Amino acid sequence: MQTFFLAPTRQNVGLTSVALGVVRALQRQGLRVGFAKPVTQDDTATERSVHFAREICQVSAPNALTTAQVVARISAGQIDELLEDIVSLCMGAAENVDVLVIEGLHTDPSFSFTTRLNADIARSLQAKMVLVASAQDAGVTGEVKLTASQFRAAGCKVAGTIFNKVAADFDATAAAAALDKLPLWGVIRNNPALLAPRTLDVARHLNADVVVEGEIAQRRVLETVVAARSAAEMINRLNPCALVVSAGDRDDVMLATALAASRGVQLAGLLLTHDSGIDPRIMELSAKALDNGLPILRVKGDTFSTAAAISRISPAVAADDTERMGQVLDSVAEALNAEALLASVKMPSSTRMSPPAFRYQLIQKARSANKRIVLPEGDEPRTIKAAVICEEKGIARCVLLGKPDAIKAVAAAQGVTLPDSLEILDPDSIREQYVPPMVELRKSKGLTEGQARDQLQDTVVLGTMMLAQNDVDGLVSGAVHTTASTVRPALQLIKTAPGNSIVSSVFFMLMPDQVLVYGDCAINPDPNAQELAEIALQSAASAQAFGIDPKVAMISYSTGTSGQGADVEKVKEATAIAKEKAPELALDGPLQYDAASVADVARSKAPNSQVAGQATVFVFPDLNTGNTTYKAVQRSANVVSVGPMLQGLRKPVNDLSRGALVDDIVFTIALTAIQADAPAK
Repeated sequence: MQTFFLAPTRQNVGLTSVALGVVRALQRQGLRVGFAKPVTQDDTATERSVHFAREICQVSAPNALTTAQVVARISAGQIDELLEDIVSLCMGAAENVDVLVIEGLHTDPSFSFTTRLNADIARSLQAKMVLVASAQDAGVTGEVKLTASQFRAAGCKVAGTIFNKVAADFDATAAAAALDKLPLWGVIRNNPALLAPRTLDVARHLNADVVVEGEIAQRRVLETVVAARSAAEMINRLNPCALVVSAGDRDDVMLATALAASRGVQLAGLLLTHDSGIDPRIMELSAKALDNGLPILRVKGDTFSTAAAISRISPAVAADDTERMGQVLDSVAEALNAEALLASVKMPSSTRMSPPAFRYQLIQKARSANKRIVLPEGDEPRTIKAAVICEEKGIARCVLLGKPDAIKAVAAAQGVTLPDSLEILDPDSIREQYVPPMVELRKSKGLTEGQARDQLQDTVVLGTMMLAQNDVDGLVSGAVHTTASTVRPALQLIKTAPGNSIVSSVFFMLMPDQVLVYGDCAINPDPNAQELAEIALQSAASAQAFGIDPKVAMISYSTGTSGQGADVEKVKEATAIAKEKAPELALDGPLQYDAASVADVARSKAPNSQVAGQATVFVFPDLNTGNTTYKAVQRSANVVSVGPMLQGLRKPVNDLSRGALVDDIVFTIALTAIQADAPAK
């Protein structure tokens, strides 16, 4: 096991974000990573580093010692006893892991011992030090070299350095050269969007009254707009993520804010000062416009002092803002140099497919595939955001189907900047070219040109025809369409792949310590034995394609020969068919879910099974069982599920849940790109 100790070169370097980002980056490599923050310097009841390590990284981080406990030990001259406690705490976090990441003490002028204690802890744990520096100011390389020499003089080994908060014009190549032989682990660019607090955080900071809650926990504040001039002078600042600060008697400001909200501009909120309220007549006139999630707050102070107080809000991420912290950690992990990290890590002989590793490999494989994916719901807000992310990160070349002006208006209202390279296609400009090939594809059904033209008014049908004609590599839909609306055109125009008689689906279930595959939870209501066997083979192939060793459990309400009934017999027959078609595949059934997943139960119920207790692919006997199980696991265990991913089609088409989040759409696009890159069978 390797131990890395992250220490700051000075105050306010963003140590917590970087330390947990290193955890995330190592997890993406399939490593089992432990985390410890030996000493808390957090004034809140919940130590944020430990909290986020548990909540986001799914690491069992131990509770930290308090600063008061440390000060008492040092004052009493009990340094050795203190170090023993810290080493014991860290060793508890090191059980059954490949790498242990330790977040050192933040530099604090109130406590002169922090730098020395960091060195003592790192040396006691025989940890390699990683220095974290803020590159906002000049002379950062000199600062790093000086800090490294001080720690080396104290007997510590320094493995590398990470530059955080880096400006756009920072010359990383020159900085790396200036560090001499000290490896540069990563350069993390400054991103103002990741510093944006929620409107809820501002309300807490100001102790404001919440007049209208709206989307107070979702909206974020990137800019504070103080209404000191007329409404006409401030209109150009009524942008997404703007918090409007005004006294309630400024009727012109209230109306301008309402109009902006009515146009779909996602303002962060409206903050009323002087303990004032909006005139009831203005409120009545603007009720519909303001009823779109806009939070409205009220404080007693004046406008100037309120704006000044907002500027002093802490940049630290609130303990309950896991969305923002997750984005921060992903940003840090992506900026780190994986080769530099792994050069300092002795890799274990085998690694598991952990959820972070699965997500990372998913994005990397999609980037390598470089596929063109059509999104028929081109003016849907979540879809637009997902397309922008995919374009900016190189995950796929997305094509938004829709009216360009409408798409641009929706993007502007969401505060989303559309990259010039993002492709937008007006359906009216391309529809006619797909009429003849669609008639040809459906001639056996007697489709006429007029009927084809009418059906192509549906952008899902149009996108499916683009896929059928090889103009795109895959299709993702379902944010506003039903599953049937997405799948039916695919079955009619794309059809099943050779050797497949049905289309089925799988979900990738991102459990705390591994990724499981569930099939079929979305398409086939009650497959017969032959179809169930085909679903098992399709699901095993999907698992294999995404780096998961397929061990297939055919799920039933009984294990082996313990039960009887038509449903059990169907699973038995399906198991026999699948084994005959793929004798080399690790597959067994019927198995109850606990026998398939829990080793102790497997030893009792199916001692001779090569699958029981270690299944990675779960094939359910019908849609009722599969869909119920996946939703129960997802919601009860707070598990992320990626999918459904459709199997068995000639070309990849994937359906979204209508409640899909932006990240869900991004991962589904990545899945589709990888499917499109798979060799034809």
